[in-house]
Amino acid sequence: MLCKLAWGNVRRAGRDYLVYLLTLTLGVTVFYAFNTVSMQVDIAGIKEQGLSELMGSMLGYLTYFLAGVMAFLMVYANNFIMKRRKKEFGLYQVLGMGRGRVATIMALETVIVSVGAFVAGIVLGVGLSQLMTFFTASLFKTQIANFHFFFSVHAFNLTLACMLVMFVLTLLLNLRAVRRTKLIELMGAERRNESIKTRNPWIAIAIFAVGVVLVGVAYYRLLRDGFPLTETGDKLHGAMSQFGITTAMVTVGTFALFWGLSGMLIKLLQSLRGVYWRGLNMFTVRQLSAKVNTVCFSMGVIAMILFLAITSVTCGMSIANVMNENLERYNPVDVSQTYVYYTPDRLDYYKEYVNPSEADRMVLADATVDLYAAWHGDRIDPDNVTESSKGKSADNNDETGKKVNIADVAGEHVQIDSYLSYPLGGSNPSVAAGEMCKAMGEKLPKVLEGSNADDMGLFVTPASQYNKLRQMMGEEPVSIGRDQYVLTCDIGGELGDLYTKYMAGGHTLTLGGHELKPATDKSDKDTAAIANSAMGSNPGTVVVADELLSQLNLQPYASSLLVNYKQGMDVTKADESIKYTLLDNLLVDGKEPGSWGVFITRSEMYTQAAQMNGMISYLAIYIGFVLVVACAAILSIQQLSNVADGSRSYRVLAQIGCDDRQIRHSVMAQQAVFFLFPLAVGLAHSFVALKVIIEMVSIFGDMSIGGTVGLTCAIFLAAYGGYFLVTYLMSAGMVQAAIATRYSE
Repeated sequence: MLCKLAWGNVRRAGRDYLVYLLTLTLGVTVFYAFNTVSMQVDIAGIKEQGLSELMGSMLGYLTYFLAGVMAFLMVYANNFIMKRRKKEFGLYQVLGMGRGRVATIMALETVIVSVGAFVAGIVLGVGLSQLMTFFTASLFKTQIANFHFFFSVHAFNLTLACMLVMFVLTLLLNLRAVRRTKLIELMGAERRNESIKTRNPWIAIAIFAVGVVLVGVAYYRLLRDGFPLTETGDKLHGAMSQFGITTAMVTVGTFALFWGLSGMLIKLLQSLRGVYWRGLNMFTVRQLSAKVNTVCFSMGVIAMILFLAITSVTCGMSIANVMNENLERYNPVDVSQTYVYYTPDRLDYYKEYVNPSEADRMVLADATVDLYAAWHGDRIDPDNVTESSKGKSADNNDETGKKVNIADVAGEHVQIDSYLSYPLGGSNPSVAAGEMCKAMGEKLPKVLEGSNADDMGLFVTPASQYNKLRQMMGEEPVSIGRDQYVLTCDIGGELGDLYTKYMAGGHTLTLGGHELKPATDKSDKDTAAIANSAMGSNPGTVVVADELLSQLNLQPYASSLLVNYKQGMDVTKADESIKYTLLDNLLVDGKEPGSWGVFITRSEMYTQAAQMNGMISYLAIYIGFVLVVACAAILSIQQLSNVADGSRSYRVLAQIGCDDRQIRHSVMAQQAVFFLFPLAVGLAHSFVALKVIIEMVSIFGDMSIGGTVGLTCAIFLAAYGGYFLVTYLMSAGMVQAAIATRYSE
């Protein structure tokens, strides 16, 4: 009997349960689909060892956090259902039903709705996970060779556990509400509206103006100062303090905006008398003002959450895309190995912090060394990587101790020597980005402000090595005379544009007392890499004629050996044959002029970039979608509660002759304001933050957020707009039901 009654109640009160059901279904769908990523990686043909386990564990831990967010939403949505049905539950008790039986009916209703949402969510999640497999393959740039339908027991169990926790929490709160609420409160719940306090409109306008000023000043400070990422030492502490002030200003300003919104709306529309007195606009404005007063805090929170969701999704995916788009330029050869020379500052540091017996053999480098001849050493056990072998990859191999030589795999190769732009024993660079900006009357790029770029200056490289690298990459050599120079930079973006503008303007450089003119009018970025890397290895290099460089006696900084494998050699086998090589110390006359640096293969960088892009994309979409659903669901429940509280007002409007269509338009206008205002503020915050982030990231390449913004907007509109539509349809139904009883009282 109780089961039949509960089932009938669910069918009859289906509209009341719609937001609860929709939110729970979306939660189950997303939780299941994203936690099948380990199976998607396997089906997509991604062979990287440990990747599926890593992504699976990351998304699993994230699911627990997001489940907490969803649990809060379920409780919030359930409170709306309880508020709507208090009179019904009170009527059961009046008819003689005990509180225990009422609680049992509620429990059965919660079970029915939860099971229905779980089943629907799992079905949708299974379908979504099949589609996401193709998305996973595109992210990791692989082809699906053997696609087949799959079902993840692990994802099912994880989702079920999260839903059970939400169900138990919701059920306990429902039972507590029924047991602690008095019968008279249940029966009179429908007539007990929320207490509404109006504010002095002039005070509200003043607070609104303060909010606008605070947000505007915060925007200005952020655009002027940027993010404190390049500062060091005491400057970093000061920059962080200023950034904290900016953050506090925008936060306080956001809440002040919404606190004063009601007074601003009233005064603004009252001044537009033709609009204010038209139709039900006066009623709509008064309703908005009264309700904004009670939910201003939650609207501020929602605006800030939307800001975080939009910024994190757009920024994270865009940075990953920038890196992927520039991978070919950043990694010009099959493998590279760097060697870093001891400069005076570096030597002092090592002698202070390194074992004295080792420091005794370290000497200031006065010339570069031949890395190709010195590149040999023993295979090491990847499971016992020592400090001296950090920077090399780890993978099992049964050839530990085998002697390895780069000549075993090397085909075309070139060594790129980088010198500092001052002679041995010097400290002031001859060529620096700051001086170049002054010569052009330009500001230093923000990404270089506070960095040591000017202290180090640009590197200097001989033309013969630069042209050999160009030939390896299929490009024609560049003619560079003794009194000429070429600027190169593989990073591109704002920094590359700076060098191009300097050369195009015909500006000269002075190096060791020699005045040099530009050999071309464009900085080279496509063949400028001096080593394989993830984000670019050449922030700025001056290429000069070999005969000039030999006379300058400059301080060596680093050398990179860039190698392409022998023609026809399998890249995977070649990578494996030279991986985990502990290179012998490079000694000159028994002394050590430097130390071995990073060893990077091109295939390794492509794999790592694909992994990072995949993880960032999944995490960004997962977090962003759930946060947007959370915001939309909270707004939806608030508006449905407002309509339920205002049902008597809508009934009175109908009784005095107001058209049903006008009443529905009033409801839609109110809900549009509540949905659009937090979104507008969140978008404004995001646009300012993204502008700063784009300028910051532009040092690594031209950052285009168009595609990412399109994807983000599609996801957000589907969730946010969907909730708005559902909220309006449910509200229209509630209003219609209230109007239908206009003659019953």
